[in-house]
Amino acid sequence: MKMKMDNGFYVDPIGLASGLALWWNNEIKLSVLQYDKNFVDTIISFNGEDEWFVTSPNEKYGGSQFDQNNAKWYFEFLERSYLMELHSKGGAYTWSNQRSEEEEICEKLDRVLSSLEWGFLFPKALVVVDIAVASDHAPIVLLINGIMKKFKKDFKFESRWTLENECSDIVKEEWTPKEGRHNRSFFRINLRRTRVKL
Repeated sequence: MKMKMDNGFYVDPIGLASGLALWWNNEIKLSVLQYDKNFVDTIISFNGEDEWFVTSPNEKYGGSQFDQNNAKWYFEFLERSYLMELHSKGGAYTWSNQRSEEEEICEKLDRVLSSLEWGFLFPKALVVVDIAVASDHAPIVLLINGIMKKFKKDFKFESRWTLENECSDIVKEEWTPKEGRHNRSFFRINLRRTRVKL
């Protein structure tokens, strides 16, 4: 998904911990209240409407079984705060350890939560989970009006590319099996990388 955003806020990685990034357009008034390596807490106003808060911080595949007791505090927090998770489209998981299929672990770690009042303000809101390319976390995009732009279809391989000496080298480089690139997103990620290089 190609996004053209006017503004951005970043939390740099600390050691092996992934950093965070938040982007928004000028039509949204956004102020960052606090942040750390796990979350970005913001206050937002859209089209001059009332301000609201957004914080961007059981689904699992592979590895040990999900332990409901470990997440009990999280579900209790949601219940006490009257928050609900927004419906999402795209990938089922937002994080992967990017290992081979036998050792692969995927989890839905990143979500967008809203209050009931916010849900009434933006009833068409939709979250899109994109493909992770340069990180082990997939980018998540909040569409307030639930409108997805039409994106170009996957590219078609053009026979004229085979006339270029670099073509076979690019294809070999991207499609030769490498450590950590045998997961469920392997095909789509490699296709995207090949398309960009070609």
